[in-house]
Amino acid sequence: MKKEGRLIFLILFCQGLLLSGCRNSSEKKEGDTESILENPPYSAITDSIRKFPDDAALYFRRAELLSKNNIHEIAIGDYKKSWELDPEETTGLRFASDLSIAGRPQDAMKFLQNAVQHFPSSKEFKRLLGDAFMQDGKAKEALDLYQSLLKKDSADFESWYEVGLLYEQLRDTASAIGALKKAYGIQPVDTYALELAHMYAECKNAEAIKICDAIIRRDSSREWVDPFFIKGIYYSNKQQFSMAIVQFDSCVQRDWKFTDAYIEKGIALFKQRNFDRALHTFQMAATVSNTSPDAYYWIGRCYEATSKKDEAILNYERALALDRNFLEAIEAIKRLKG
Repeated sequence: MKKEGRLIFLILFCQGLLLSGCRNSSEKKEGDTESILENPPYSAITDSIRKFPDDAALYFRRAELLSKNNIHEIAIGDYKKSWELDPEETTGLRFASDLSIAGRPQDAMKFLQNAVQHFPSSKEFKRLLGDAFMQDGKAKEALDLYQSLLKKDSADFESWYEVGLLYEQLRDTASAIGALKKAYGIQPVDTYALELAHMYAECKNAEAIKICDAIIRRDSSREWVDPFFIKGIYYSNKQQFSMAIVQFDSCVQRDWKFTDAYIEKGIALFKQRNFDRALHTFQMAATVSNTSPDAYYWIGRCYEATSKKDEAILNYERALALDRNFLEAIEAIKRLKG
């Protein structure tokens, strides 16, 4: 879903955790650090650093420029030096973000734990640390951290929202809804409303429709796609597949690249045993995103349902090539190959 009102540090940090190990190719060629820093666009700042080696702001400026150009490993060194010279909160947040983007989540976590001690009143450091705990599978540590924030400020809507996401990750739907309702009640923004609607849709609660319809009415620029998608999920879960398909069609009318909408529409058609239309829809999903393992898996399901064994195996194998841990594809291949 679209997210709004989040600090850029937090966005970059989460992306970095998800992309750990998938470093930019330019970063792999950063071997000659000195050569990079002695040439434009960094050379002017490098000259200034020689003249004023204890100026934290200069290291920070160079780090920002390096980071902007995806040279995160070198940027980390400058952020670290800037932090050591003048440990400001903004510097620390950027430092943690680049550590995660560079594929060093453990270093990021270690730094954030120290930063929390250095800035005990900083909510942002604690939220970043909570996200790091969540991504590392340390749910209890994350929950304890957010609860400590809420104990100090029960109106901290961002922490309520993070708690809701954490419970959602833990598949505790009731607790997730409770936390998200708290967040939305304090700060009624569409981001929180949609996350809450999504949870209602998953448990077949018609409140999902009310929330989504309210957002659609307010959406004068017709930008939102998520409300239609969530309504589609609700109707699919209620096995009202024709109504679900209408919502998924509305999604792709607004955003023809919305792969999940094609896939969910295809699943609805598949469950109606309309295999030809389902196959066409999944093929559209694969066209929009040829790296979607789900699209190829469901193409395989359609071929298997129509007794086209070889085509089914081929597409299950395509799904597995994109996701080596795709258990359903593995089982389907074993089933068809006997």
